[in-house]
Amino acid sequence: MLLNRNQAIRYRLESAGRIVSAAAAIVIVCAAVCAPRAWADDPNATVATVGDHKISEKDLDAKVQPQLVQMRAMLEKRVDQLIADKSFDLKRETLESMTDDYLIDQAAQRDKLSVPDYLRKEYSGKDSVTDAEAKAFYDKNKGQGTAPYDKIKPQLLQMMNRQALLDRLRKEQPVKILLEPKRVVVDSSGHPAQGPKDAPVTIVEFTDFQCPFCKATQGTLKQLHDKYGDKIRLVHMDYPLPFHSHAMDAAKAARCANEQGKFWQYHDALFADQSKLAPADLKATAKTLGMNSGKFDTCFDSAKYDSQIKADQAAGEKIGVDGTPAFFIDGRPLTGAQPIPKFQELIEDELANGGNTKQASAR
Repeated sequence: MLLNRNQAIRYRLESAGRIVSAAAAIVIVCAAVCAPRAWADDPNATVATVGDHKISEKDLDAKVQPQLVQMRAMLEKRVDQLIADKSFDLKRETLESMTDDYLIDQAAQRDKLSVPDYLRKEYSGKDSVTDAEAKAFYDKNKGQGTAPYDKIKPQLLQMMNRQALLDRLRKEQPVKILLEPKRVVVDSSGHPAQGPKDAPVTIVEFTDFQCPFCKATQGTLKQLHDKYGDKIRLVHMDYPLPFHSHAMDAAKAARCANEQGKFWQYHDALFADQSKLAPADLKATAKTLGMNSGKFDTCFDSAKYDSQIKADQAAGEKIGVDGTPAFFIDGRPLTGAQPIPKFQELIEDELANGGNTKQASAR
């Protein structure tokens, strides 16, 4: 896997920030799970009263401790996942750096020069990047919070000259990156989907219709569809969370809507107004969308889809899902309501490197 010139430069500009952010997140989480007790020294100290009844620090501790144990386990799992995700990014960046260094070292040896002397010669030659080219690149790729051009001009020129040199050297000596990201096999056959079956990239989403983060991601998914069209396929799988009182009902209702060929219209309606997920509301929404109310109500009032929804939950748990939304892009996990650039990073990588072909080979 190789990035084109502009992608490579942007990747290097952004990678340090991503790694620092990940490290900061790990420190914060570890601080949360490892923090010392903040309770009173005396376990019998009274912390609340109800009339003559006293509640002691020990009583409170007995109630809180099981929740803290559960929280610790959950946070530790999140940290492990974060480290696993960042581990691949770090390995890939380091491997690309190693191949780049080797190419330059070999070229310097051919010219009987030290690496610093070789780079000085190449960066000042006729193929070196001009100030105008660097400024044009900066104007096209700068984002919010990017430092002024004059402050980063030396570093940008150095990166662009290095990348231009590497592009020339790779033509003489092609490089192949064979490192593969972690993939899991997600059996999503038979589930509602948008996009062609032979789309290069498949995105499987485990979702909960009552989850606010799932709702927040709907706009991102629509933007991805607008950008990539038939290049991506989105597959829905159910993962109703137990603390969402209407999530299971909504999942059942969406499957009943699917019977009448209106899954995605119903799906969008549920996310559009998450305050209308009670059984009566779910039936009213079906009627509003022009479904056969009798068939829908009979379907909804039965338990015909309960086992299938629970099977989705079990399948998700087996591959590491513990919250929603959870995405698998050609089997590559992406957890939570991530910003669109994170989706694009994985999609572009899959499109450039085989996409579904790689996932199929993991089966």
